[in-house]
Amino acid sequence: MFVWSKRLVATLLGLFVLMLGVFLLNADPDSTSGLKIHTTGWMALNYLGLGAWVFVWMIDQARMRGKQVWVWLIPFVLAPLPTLMLFVLFLQRRIQSS
Repeated sequence: MFVWSKRLVATLLGLFVLMLGVFLLNADPDSTSGLKIHTTGWMALNYLGLGAWVFVWMIDQARMRGKQVWVWLIPFVLAPLPTLMLFVLFLQRRIQSS
């Protein structure tokens, strides 16, 4: 991929491991609420990581086709899946020759 670099991937993985460690160390396995907080945090971390990965993929695909991706940022934050589908359809449309 055009956008990914080894330094970016290493930093993101390091942040993920750090956040995972924070969640595991702060969770109290004996209490139900501790488990709920841990599970919610884990799901949020994975969702944010997936969102960042998909948006970087969108940046990569837009750059390869000479399109702007930043106009898609706000819709992507508000509704990721429909925005991703519309983005893919937008990139697949035929280019009008003049």
